Amino acid sequence: MLSRILGLVRDQLLAALMGVGPVQDAYQIAFRLPNMFRRLFGEGALNAAFVPLFSSLLATEGREPARRFANETLSVLIAWLTLLMVLGEIFMPGVLRLLAPGFAHDGVRDTLAVSLSRITFPYLVLICGAALVSGVLNGMHHFGVAAAAYVSFNVVGIAAILLLPPYVGGVAPAAAWGVTASGVIQFAILLFALHRAGMTLHPVVPCVTPRIRLLLGRMAVGLVGSGITQINLMIDTIIATLLPAGSVSLMYFADRVNQLPLGVLGAAAGTTLLPVLTRHLARGELDDAHAIHNRAIEYALVLTLPATLGLILVADPVMMTLFGHGSFSAHDAVMSAQSLRAYALGLPAFVMVKVLSPGFFARGDTRTPVIIGLGTLALNLVLNLMFMHPLAHVGPPLASSLAAIVNVVVLGAILLRSGAMRLTENLISRLSRMSACTAIMAVVVMALCQWTPAGQMMDMTRTARTLVLGAVMVVAAVTYGAGLHLTGVMDGGRVASAIARRLGLRARTQ
Repeated sequence: MLSRILGLVRDQLLAALMGVGPVQDAYQIAFRLPNMFRRLFGEGALNAAFVPLFSSLLATEGREPARRFANETLSVLIAWLTLLMVLGEIFMPGVLRLLAPGFAHDGVRDTLAVSLSRITFPYLVLICGAALVSGVLNGMHHFGVAAAAYVSFNVVGIAAILLLPPYVGGVAPAAAWGVTASGVIQFAILLFALHRAGMTLHPVVPCVTPRIRLLLGRMAVGLVGSGITQINLMIDTIIATLLPAGSVSLMYFADRVNQLPLGVLGAAAGTTLLPVLTRHLARGELDDAHAIHNRAIEYALVLTLPATLGLILVADPVMMTLFGHGSFSAHDAVMSAQSLRAYALGLPAFVMVKVLSPGFFARGDTRTPVIIGLGTLALNLVLNLMFMHPLAHVGPPLASSLAAIVNVVVLGAILLRSGAMRLTENLISRLSRMSACTAIMAVVVMALCQWTPAGQMMDMTRTARTLVLGAVMVVAAVTYGAGLHLTGVMDGGRVASAIARRLGLRARTQ
């Protein structure tokens, strides 16, 4: 959460200092390129394959064989990614022709994107190395530093944006250098933490040993799944570069807001559900497995449903309050809010994909979600091509949302048909009551917005905007919470007691 708050501050600085336009577009593409490979190779497939192997070696054979395996993995990873980085630096204009073909017709964006991408591309090697070291720390049950190190990305990024522009020729180059510098600092922090934990890594001659071969084989499965997601994002990026200048930026800031609930709720639901579901199935406790899956659906949607309607209804005030200052104009805020509504439409689907997928993974079925993902990929491409001209910057977000909805429907239908999921009367009843409470909350929010039209918010001070939007959100939350309590979906007293216990306070309830 701290990382996301600092990330929001960083994005606000980018919006205020660069606004929406060619320079922002070029920087966002330069950042997206190494970030795409990071998600593909570093945090996704590599960690999922490496951590279990490393933990198993540590438990069965001891520290030295585990350290040797980590050394071998780090050396092979760094060698491969360094080669990829060198090729990328040399052929960067060609790479951007593939990722950002629309820039070819805009000399300013194209030249600047190539220059900035060459600055940010080393981040690929650094952050993937950091992800591996983080995996070693997690395997040794040192979670704190591994999690906190990623906060440094935003801290360094904020410092670079504020301090470097006079020395590097502007905000965009400063932000780009901040990306690479943050990779150096994250890698260094994690290596130092690993040394303090008693396991120092040293580079060795890269060699594909039997264990590395096993690791690569396990990574291949993860790369297929991660690759589908990244190709979807790449399609959205390619289409965005073919749209009028500024579209990449408008979509970026909208997606950052949408990622707040998606990143927290979706990741939490998927991460916690898989091991619990797997354990129940391994013990043959089918009824418990169905019950926990249904409970995960409830927990995911109880906050996702109001977040979805809330973002759709107050998209303009949200974008104006968060980014409507400096070079980010009122018109930019309204345009970006249009993209936010399209993203928010698919928010429940994006979260539910993470809740339904463990239903397959826990049963050892990784093939079905991948096949469905490939179909979703094709659908996303077709929808993007259909929407790009009539809807401009709203097209790619809407295409992604509709494709995600289809993905969820197909996943759910297969789980129900195979008996891997059961929609009980109690679940349907609770979801219906949640939906009714969400609808009532929406009516209240619309009434409040009538009193303070979005167009008037730009005439307010930033403090006034924040207070008005905060008041609307508080009233909406109280309305929704009261509805859940009155309809029996949630016991307000028990929730209050649980929160009090979490805060270390004694709950005073009768």
